[in-house]
Amino acid sequence: MPEVIDQPSDTEQPLDLVDEVDIDIDQDALERLNPRVRVVWIVESIITAVVVGVIAGGVSWFFDYPYLEIGGGVFALLASLGIIHAILRYRIWGFLVREDSLYLQRGVLFRIQTVVPYVRIQHVDTSRSPVERAVGLATSVVYTAGSRGADVTIPGLHPDRARELQERLKGLANVTGRDDSV
Repeated sequence: MPEVIDQPSDTEQPLDLVDEVDIDIDQDALERLNPRVRVVWIVESIITAVVVGVIAGGVSWFFDYPYLEIGGGVFALLASLGIIHAILRYRIWGFLVREDSLYLQRGVLFRIQTVVPYVRIQHVDTSRSPVERAVGLATSVVYTAGSRGADVTIPGLHPDRARELQERLKGLANVTGRDDSV
């Protein structure tokens, strides 16, 4: 009986030929967010804490419980957690515009590393919420091809840096898109 050699088919690639995404990044190379983004995140968490505290106080009042203590306690707990989360979130957040992709690192409890190849970028928006405008910051939103809601947000940028990043990513996406077209 002839010896059968197991060879990969045309659709399979040997494991050693499969390209792996390089996410081993030098932490010093990452571009960090503007420190004022912590103010934005703290204000947003305090607004959330106020709303939830008022709701908790209203429910407590309805059931004849001490509504001021419960509402105030809920507010204090959520505001404290929000402040701690904003500080830790800032320490982790970073991004890098690489040769072939945009790399993002974020997350407090769960670390998330995202690599967005330029060929997948559809368009890039720059936005500024009222709180961001008050502290002089902007957010860049990178929309990618893929499933619904496939977008990446880079908060805490100076408005000029956000516009510069928008133009640079647009240019890199255009160049990459032409090179990879069929």
